[in-house]
Amino acid sequence: MGSRGGALLWRAAPAAALVCGIGLLPWLSHTDPALTVLKARSADRDPDPEALAAVRTRLGLEEGPSVLLGRWLGGLWHGDAGRSWISGTEVAPAVGQALGASLLLMSVSLVVACCTAAAVCARTLHLGARRRLHGRIPGGSLSAVLAALPEFLTASVLATVVGVRLGWLPALGWYGPQWTVLPALALGLPAGAVLGRLLDDRLPAAFAEPWASAATARGLPGRNIARQALRRCVPGLLPNLGLFAVGLTGGAVAVEQIFDIPGLGRTTLQAALAQDLPVLQAAALALVALAAVTTAAARLAVGRLVGTALRDGALHTLHRPLHTLHGRPSTVRRILPLAYGILLLGVIAAGFPRDPLALDTTTRLRPPSTTHPFGTDALGRDMLARVAHGALDTLLLALAVSALALVAGVLLGLLPRLSGPLVDTVNAVPPVLAALLVTALWRGGGATPVVAVAVVAWVPLAAHTSALLRQERATLHLAATRALGAGRWYLLRRGILPAVLPPVVRHGLLRLPGVALALASLGFLGLGAQPPSPEWGLLLAENQPYAERAPWAVLAPAAVLALLGALAVTATGRAGARVGGAR
Repeated sequence: MGSRGGALLWRAAPAAALVCGIGLLPWLSHTDPALTVLKARSADRDPDPEALAAVRTRLGLEEGPSVLLGRWLGGLWHGDAGRSWISGTEVAPAVGQALGASLLLMSVSLVVACCTAAAVCARTLHLGARRRLHGRIPGGSLSAVLAALPEFLTASVLATVVGVRLGWLPALGWYGPQWTVLPALALGLPAGAVLGRLLDDRLPAAFAEPWASAATARGLPGRNIARQALRRCVPGLLPNLGLFAVGLTGGAVAVEQIFDIPGLGRTTLQAALAQDLPVLQAAALALVALAAVTTAAARLAVGRLVGTALRDGALHTLHRPLHTLHGRPSTVRRILPLAYGILLLGVIAAGFPRDPLALDTTTRLRPPSTTHPFGTDALGRDMLARVAHGALDTLLLALAVSALALVAGVLLGLLPRLSGPLVDTVNAVPPVLAALLVTALWRGGGATPVVAVAVVAWVPLAAHTSALLRQERATLHLAATRALGAGRWYLLRRGILPAVLPPVVRHGLLRLPGVALALASLGFLGLGAQPPSPEWGLLLAENQPYAERAPWAVLAPAAVLALLGALAVTATGRAGARVGGAR
């Protein structure tokens, strides 16, 4: 009973720390909440001392942050989340309405994501059901491009082309189910591509297990074998699916802004910028509760799928050296990452000697030519130069954050009792809110987006590590090794890490474009790099208003992001094979 109480206390502690940290946000950032609230209410009003004093008195700011926080927490016991500092309306109904909109959008986005993941895995399922996977050349370039698509850029293109120009679907507002289609496509396609790649990475090992050979020998239909292979692999990805659900609910800020959706992500951003603490605290608490629910649902689903085998230690390991699954590396598999890498380096080398800040208003928004291969932007600056110089910042920062996230994710994932509550709480923090909290603690600066993304980037890798660890501990070979007297260190070094590290390393590489996108998204929302920096997110944000007139201005950084995604995916197999072989 004591250990269970301690576990519950530890699970509640990170959530309490998050809510308390949000409640102290103005004082941590050394800003005057009265001034921020007054500007949010009326931007044109002069912030004279009398007006600021009236705001402080009305909100009770003179009592101090601890009293305000204690009063708000006390009201929660009675279902009262307080009143908005800006509008004066009750917080609970407003946050509940925003949560409902986000949950509907999240549900439709998950349907799109699952359909996309199924399309990514369709070829492997088809070949595996017919025992023809040996010698298969893994695909993934198209899924890599989908995974690397910036959500805000996809949303802008869909809204402009499908919604406005073609008029097939509504582009703005939130009035019925048909208004969910375009934003769900913008959110679900990249998420489904990532999930599909993770699932496709595991399926060959499932088809190589003894039960699959026995089922084929007995003449069972291929669709039944494929269905059982999915059932074998899906439990290891269910925690990440839960993370996607929470991320799509609170992290869809840019998409909600573009489509004018009154969702929780947009509500959180507006409350954070205005320092409307009651709304911000209630929204964060709703996301934490959603994270706890999705975690419990994922555990229940895993128990239903493989619970008996987990309890009895009767699973087979899904770890196999890649050459035993696909044959020896083919020429195509060796050449593709090299070709993508050379192409990416070629773009950087071609643009680096050019000046990314040189202005020429007589050549603004010029199409690609021999003089400007990627065209020019609205100020006449060479896009090739800006993309190349921005790559140094974007790629180096993305690589550094990805490496830190991989190390932290693996280490914390190997300690699931410690990391579980942290995963739930940190995943409930949208990158935008993380950036604002980092800005409050570190006074902003160029490192804000890096620290903000690093704070949340380890979460999916830790969840993946914990899920694989749980399954690997229940394998027959590990039980046999333990029965022979092997110690914990031997089991970790010889049994668990060789099975867990390769897929997690491939997952980390697959997340590299996503980390670059997260940095870009903060730049797009104005929380990252500032002009005249050529950082890719800022390039997309600056040129988005001209996407219809000069599409090359946004296609250039988007294409390089897609190229980075293709490079990451094609390199995952080789990197995972080296990690798996270095035991």
